[in-house]
Amino acid sequence: MDIIGKGRVVGYISAVLVVISIVLLFVPGLNLGIDFKSGTTFTYRFDDANIETDDVRVAIANTGHEEAIVQSLGQGEFLIRISEIQEGESAEIINAVTLEIGIAPDVLDTTTVGKSVADDTVRNAISAVIIASFFVMLYIVWAFRSVPSSYRYAIAAVVALGHDVALTLGVFAVLGQVLGVEVNAIFIVGILTVIGYSVNDTIVIFDRLRENTLIAPNRPFRNTVNLSINETITRSLATSITTATVILAMLLFGGPTLRDFLIVLLTGVIVGSYSSIFVASNLLVAWNSGTLGRVFGAPFRRFRRQAEPA
Repeated sequence: MDIIGKGRVVGYISAVLVVISIVLLFVPGLNLGIDFKSGTTFTYRFDDANIETDDVRVAIANTGHEEAIVQSLGQGEFLIRISEIQEGESAEIINAVTLEIGIAPDVLDTTTVGKSVADDTVRNAISAVIIASFFVMLYIVWAFRSVPSSYRYAIAAVVALGHDVALTLGVFAVLGQVLGVEVNAIFIVGILTVIGYSVNDTIVIFDRLRENTLIAPNRPFRNTVNLSINETITRSLATSITTATVILAMLLFGGPTLRDFLIVLLTGVIVGSYSSIFVASNLLVAWNSGTLGRVFGAPFRRFRRQAEPA
């Protein structure tokens, strides 16, 4: 199967998806949890499992929190997210809910995050992803030092990681509007797990590429990459399908607690498998053949010609 022959089509598809994902990060944007913005969350449980979400939302809106987001967790449990509250306001909200619904809720959990803590969480999340990518690059440069231009392998792998993270964020921007899926601290754990999975999948292909390059150094690099992908694609797809099946089973039967984390993993497994087979390898071939430089250099050459006097 000629995977590399589809490089241009794959490149266009990936570029379009990344651009769409970046646009979605601004419009409509991610549905940030209180880990990334100040606020308070409550988890209420009512003895009556037939209570409606709208009833709880109206009761909380009566306390002045019209921005409250109420999500049903099933079995009479509700997750409520509001702006940061003042001391003693929690009791007022419980009284308002009791008065409106007629049943006093059991408070299972209360979490408040201030603005400074939320800002620190954002900075730490970005730092974690950057540091993880940096060490991935160092490892690949060292592990592939026996082949020429090992830094290209490292950069190709990190570009594939960026591709995976961008698409995952784009998916979450959509799911945040459709299903109310939040980006919170556990989301960052999921992103770092996705990075590890994607790197592992990419290195499996790159490792076979290194072996084939050392065995037949005079073979055209494009053919060596294509051979390496075909030799490892069955293993990569089998691992991805098995992992995705387990995650999907947990997502369907594991309850709402780990839902957001499992969605990150499922998205990452699918996108990571695609990028390892198509994006990273095709980028490496384009760079090695000089095609990459011609593609990125074309706009600058066109601008320079237009700027030259007639």
